Amino acid sequence: MPATPHWLHNKNKETPVSVRPNSPLERWFAGVSPTMAIASIAMVFAFVLFTVTNADLANGLYSGAKAWIERSLGWYYVAVVSGVLFFTCWVGLSRFGNLRLGKDDERPEFSNYSWFAMLFSAAVGTGLLFWSIAEPLMHMQGNPFMEMAGVEAGGVEAAQVALRITMFHWGLHGWAIYIIVGLILAYFTYRRGLPLTVRSALYPILGERIHGPIGHAVDLLAIFSTLFGTATTLGLGVSQMNAGLSYMFGWEVSVGTQLLLIAVTSIVATLSAVSGVGRGILWLSHWNIRLSSVLFLFLLLAGPTVFLLGLYATSIGDYLAHFVPMGLWTDPQPERQWQGWWTIFYWGWWLSWGPFVGMFIARISRGRTVRQVVVGGMLSATLGAFLWIVIMGGTGVHLQLSGVDLASVANNDLTMVLYKTIEGLSVEWATMAMAALATLMIASWFVTSADSATLVICTILSMGNPNPPRSYRVIWGIGLGALAAVLLLAGGLQGLQAATIVAALPFSLVLLLICYCLVKAVHEEERAASMNSLEVLAAPGSR
Repeated sequence: MPATPHWLHNKNKETPVSVRPNSPLERWFAGVSPTMAIASIAMVFAFVLFTVTNADLANGLYSGAKAWIERSLGWYYVAVVSGVLFFTCWVGLSRFGNLRLGKDDERPEFSNYSWFAMLFSAAVGTGLLFWSIAEPLMHMQGNPFMEMAGVEAGGVEAAQVALRITMFHWGLHGWAIYIIVGLILAYFTYRRGLPLTVRSALYPILGERIHGPIGHAVDLLAIFSTLFGTATTLGLGVSQMNAGLSYMFGWEVSVGTQLLLIAVTSIVATLSAVSGVGRGILWLSHWNIRLSSVLFLFLLLAGPTVFLLGLYATSIGDYLAHFVPMGLWTDPQPERQWQGWWTIFYWGWWLSWGPFVGMFIARISRGRTVRQVVVGGMLSATLGAFLWIVIMGGTGVHLQLSGVDLASVANNDLTMVLYKTIEGLSVEWATMAMAALATLMIASWFVTSADSATLVICTILSMGNPNPPRSYRVIWGIGLGALAAVLLLAGGLQGLQAATIVAALPFSLVLLLICYCLVKAVHEEERAASMNSLEVLAAPGSR
C-alpha cells in the first residue's frame, strides 16, 4: 500500500447540519456548526454588551493593552512580520513552488485579472483611500528616519522619506501575511481535502483534535479578527464618505448621517455576499479597478504628470534599497511612541486581518500553483499599492511642496485630505465630479471588503463550505453593519480599533504554527511521493 500521510484521509468529526431539518432548532442551524454558531454569537454579544455598557472602562482596557503591546512587544511584531516575509519568499521560490493547490491537473477557477481584482479589493478596502495621501503628509512633518538622516521637515528630501515609509507600511511585509495565510489554507483545503477553515492548517500537529475546543478557539479568533477589523474599517469609511457628502452637498457631518451610510453600505454588501464570489463580489471587484483607474488618470493628467511618472520608478528603487533594514529596525527611544503609532499599528492591523483576507485568497486560488500565488500575488498587489500611493500620495506631496497647505488639513481632519487634494489641482469643471467619484470609490471598496468578510465568517461557521447558507450571509452581513452602528453610537470605535490590534497577538502565534505545519506537510507529501515512485519501480513488470 502506498505510503501516505496519516492525515490525508481525515474525516471531519463535526459536520454542519445538512439533513432536512424537522424542528425549528434544526432549521436554524441547517448547514452550519451549531457549536461555532452559538459561540460566535455569544462572543459578539458579550463584547458589544461590555463595550456599550462600560464604554470608558472598555476603551481604557483596550487602549491600555494596545499601549502595553506597543511598548513591550514591538520587537516581537517586527520579528514576526519580517520572518513571515522571508518565509513566504522561500516557499514561493523553493522546489515546493510547483505544487498545485488542488489536483495536479486542475487549472485556476478565475482569470489572472479577476483573481487580482478580488484579492486587491478584499485586502485593501478603504485603507489606501484614507491613508495614501494623509500618511506621507504627516510623515513629512517629522519621523525618526528623517532624524537619523539629518533631513529637515517639510522639504523635498522629507517628502522622499515620507513616501518611502508609506510604501514600507503598504508593501511586501504586509502582503506577505495575507499571501502566506491564503496559501497555507488553500494547500490544506484543495490539496489535502480538509475544510476551508483556519483550524485545518494545524492538522499536522493536532490531528483530530482540531475538531475540539482548540480548533473552535482558533476559528473563533479568526471570526473575531474578521468581524471587528471590518467593523472598524466601516467606521473609518463612513466618516470619509460623510466628509465627501458634506464637501459636495453640505450634508451635516454627524453620527446620524454616518448611521444612514452604514445601513446603506451594509445592505449592498449583504446582497453582494448572498450572490456569491462568482457574481456580486467579482463584479464589484472589476468595477473597483475601473473606477480607480479613472481617478488615477485624472490625477496623473491634471496633476504633475512628469513628476509622478519619474516618482514611481524612483520610489520603488528607494523602497528596495531600504525595506530590509526598515523592516528590522526597532526604535531605541520607545518613549517617543512613533513606531507604536505607525509601524506596530500597521503590523498589528495586517495580522488581525490575516485570517479574513487569507481565507478569501484561499477561496479564489484553487488550481493555482504555490509560486503563482506567492510571486504573482505579492508582486502584483505590492506594485498596485505602490502605484496608488505614488499617484495619490505623490500628488498631495507635490501640492504641499508647491504651497498648498495640505499638511494642516491632515492635522485637523484626515477625512478631508482626499477632497482638498482634488480641489488643489484647480480643475474647476472636474472637481465635483472627481469628488463624487472618490466618494463612490470609498463605498465600493468597502463593500467588497465587507461582502468578502461576511462570506469568510459564514464559511467558517459552515465548517469550510465555500457556499454557506444564504440565511447566515444575510444575518452576518446585516450584523456587521449593526455592530459598527452600535459601537459608533457608544463611542467605541477607537477602543474597538485597539481591541483589533490586541487580537493580532494571539493570531501571530497561530501564524507561526501554521507556517511550521506547512513545512511539515510538504515534506511528508514529498516523502510519500518518493515512496510511491519506489513501489512502482519495484512492482513486477515495471522494467
